Amino acid sequence: MEYPNLLPRFLKYVKVNSRSDEHSDRFPSTEREEKFQKEVVQKDLEELGLSDVHYNQDSGCVIAEIPANVDYDVPVMGFLAHCDTADFNAENVKPQIHENYDGKSKIQLGDSEFYLDPAVFPNLKKYQGKTLITTSGDTLLGGDDKCGVAEVVTLAEYLLNHPEIKHGKIRLAFTPDEEIGTGAPHFDVKEFGADFGYTLDGAAPGKLDWGTFSAATFTLDIQGVNVHPSVAKNQMISAIQVAIDFQNQLPSDEVPEKTDKRQGFYHLTDFQGTVDNAHLEYIIRDFERDGLEKRKNLVKKIVNEMNEKFGKERIKLTMRDQYYNMADELEKHMDVVNLARDAYRAVGLNQIDEDPIRGGTDGCQLTYMGLPCPNLFSGQENMHGRFEYTVLESMYQAVDVMVKMAEMNATNNK
Repeated sequence: MEYPNLLPRFLKYVKVNSRSDEHSDRFPSTEREEKFQKEVVQKDLEELGLSDVHYNQDSGCVIAEIPANVDYDVPVMGFLAHCDTADFNAENVKPQIHENYDGKSKIQLGDSEFYLDPAVFPNLKKYQGKTLITTSGDTLLGGDDKCGVAEVVTLAEYLLNHPEIKHGKIRLAFTPDEEIGTGAPHFDVKEFGADFGYTLDGAAPGKLDWGTFSAATFTLDIQGVNVHPSVAKNQMISAIQVAIDFQNQLPSDEVPEKTDKRQGFYHLTDFQGTVDNAHLEYIIRDFERDGLEKRKNLVKKIVNEMNEKFGKERIKLTMRDQYYNMADELEKHMDVVNLARDAYRAVGLNQIDEDPIRGGTDGCQLTYMGLPCPNLFSGQENMHGRFEYTVLESMYQAVDVMVKMAEMNATNNK
């Protein structure tokens, strides 16, 4: 089904910079993110006439409710999408619309030197005849997760305008700081009031995520000894070289660019350094909890051994867990997964991809907080950079699925 307000709503959302900042000491992490939630998303929900629309300062979430239109008890379902975008230029986003794509041609990104090439991004070949929305080449698009935000708002609009579709109470949440992993711990599951939920934060139609990586992050702060090179022998300790020596002790093949499927990795995401000091940021991923612990223990072992050789704590390690594989918990709530499966099939998506994703969503943490929360597709492709795009028809299908889930949830519990 086509939803006429979905595209203009999405275009409006992506043009607003709501990028989060992992180095911030405020919550939500940026004022621009909070402004987008309050002045754009909340305003749209209020104009639609939803119930209980408010901003929860403690959780950093915009909350709203689609009232039930049945006179019997139905389990309360929730839909969630995150409002922040990833760590890439998000200022002055200029979305480009490409109608009736031929499925084989390169797509120039605005006036830039960059192209979407099917030879590099083969998923493009699946979208012959579809409408693609791309970047202009100098920013991200923000489809992760403004696809989800626009789709959830469109769901609300559609259900309010079509009371013939029977459904129970539906709670909506628009969350902050998903990209930096710090939003979900603030989420108030009790205040949200849903029995189960779904994040709209996935890729192509048919993707259903209820298994993910388990994840941790760590930083290294290295203090060197900087003296003039002419007298450096046996005195200088280059923090840069110490960082290189640490990196070289990690398994060289266990990095994102050399792994796939259920293989975990170590990933150096940022390196800033001089001879005097260096700062490194890493993420660790593994599908198994014990595998994650083994990786964390290897990092600790390397750091301890290097510090012992220095005779002091020259390398300071800071490590924290981010989220765990939601499958370990969702296996206890397969009725929630099955509802999504049934809705996918009911709207014609018979090929369901349930392979665990090499990433995570807010649902990972929320599931362990007592809100079973698989992740539904939203039509994002090539997330987190200038090559990001989305497909309008995929977004339509995401709304179709949510409408059907709302209807089936009421029907199944009559």
